[in-house]
Amino acid sequence: MVKRSTDIYSKKQRWKLILLFLAFFIIGGSLTLSNNMVRKVSTKETAKARQWAQAIQKKAALVRFSQVTFGSLQQKERERIAMVVSAQKTLLNPSNLGLNQDVDFALQIINGNTDIPVILQDDRGAISQFKNIDLDSNLKSKAEKDSALKVFAARWINEGRFFSLEVFEGFTMTYTYDESAKLKSLKKQSDSLINTFNHDLIRDTRLMPVVLVDSSRTKILATNLAGSQAELVQKINDFQRLNDPIRIDLGTQTQWLLYDQSPEVKQLKWFPYIQLGLIALVVLIGYLVFSTFRRAEQNQVWAGMAKETAHQLGTPISSLSAWLDILEDQETSKDSLTEMRKDIERLEKVTDRFSKIGSETKLENQDIVSTVSNILDYLRPRLSHKVKIVLEPTVQFEKVPHNAPLMEWVIENITKNAVDAMEGSGTLTVRFSSSRKYANIDLEDSGKGLSQQQFKSIFEPGYSTKKRGWGLGLSLAKRIVESYHHGKIFVLRSEIGKGTTFRISLPL
Repeated sequence: MVKRSTDIYSKKQRWKLILLFLAFFIIGGSLTLSNNMVRKVSTKETAKARQWAQAIQKKAALVRFSQVTFGSLQQKERERIAMVVSAQKTLLNPSNLGLNQDVDFALQIINGNTDIPVILQDDRGAISQFKNIDLDSNLKSKAEKDSALKVFAARWINEGRFFSLEVFEGFTMTYTYDESAKLKSLKKQSDSLINTFNHDLIRDTRLMPVVLVDSSRTKILATNLAGSQAELVQKINDFQRLNDPIRIDLGTQTQWLLYDQSPEVKQLKWFPYIQLGLIALVVLIGYLVFSTFRRAEQNQVWAGMAKETAHQLGTPISSLSAWLDILEDQETSKDSLTEMRKDIERLEKVTDRFSKIGSETKLENQDIVSTVSNILDYLRPRLSHKVKIVLEPTVQFEKVPHNAPLMEWVIENITKNAVDAMEGSGTLTVRFSSSRKYANIDLEDSGKGLSQQQFKSIFEPGYSTKKRGWGLGLSLAKRIVESYHHGKIFVLRSEIGKGTTFRISLPL
């Protein structure tokens, strides 16, 4: 007994050390992984922030430089056209035809415009002159050419590139112009650089998920995300909900940058929960292991105590049997001897019960009603005469697998608890019923009842409502029913001041 207990405690200590080491290993590994992830995310996010800051600065500088440059070029071209308009006015005004010097100078100015497309229209919109415009070679007739020129002129007027030319009072012509091919080429190159800059930057998959959209936030200009158009539109909605969009002012237009957190940051958010879950798992495993050891230790203590009790009872029971034989030879009262013989048989059964604790229990197909009746018949004369035991008409069971001595022990323990609850006066009613899988035995007393909180605690070892009680009777009954018979025992119902009903369910 001592050696087996020592083995149990040695194993428990080893398991404690193993679990402690495992807990430190998991916690240490988790913290190391967490720190590495934090460093990685910190470095990466810092690099992203710097990259975006530098990119925005460069882009803003590029946009400002382009705006200044193109504004200056546009102004110079407008000034040139203003001179051409003035020269054209000189040629068109009849009063200036005698001034050969002025006419020659005006012609030089007009002829000097070799790159800016211009169109001159009269007050009725008819095309008077045009220059530096490449018309479609498919346009053959004058009407087709004039129609195409009028489209150009209308667009340039809408864009604000025109002059009103008053030739003389009551006659005004319109001089429209477009940007020169050189200026358009520079603008195209600048836009190409900006767009290339945008795409090279935003399509970098190493960056956080980003989407560049137009001012209405509906058209996708660039993104580093893969997926269909519908998926990207959903991403736009998600990103706007998760983070405030970044406004990018390009001077002539506004764009919005929508973004999400990087995968590492998202993982880092969940990591503490995972870490706590792992720690909780270790604690749970430890609790289950130690609970198993504790139960194993309790089982061994129970078995050891029971077997030792059976061993100690064996000698006095043998002596009592011998003395009873002597009394029978001396012609002592037979009634007294009969009751004494019953008590000795009872002691032998108790000894047999204790000897079975911790051993493999043999279940036999027997009449459960007869088993219950036998123990109740024995208990009736030994309980208070104020306690009435009623065995109601029962259903007819097929034989139920059980160990009769152990089941008698269970019924005895519940009966004695019921008598204590009734304080020596009341009625104990025993009923039988069956379900598809179980044979049920209900023991209903008229005692003081139990609260809802006591339904489970009364089966715990050491729990007792009596001042002088060990609190082992119902715990032992539960062990016999559940561990040895694979059945169930529980409080079916109870009400304070009216009584309690226990149910024992044995598999059929």
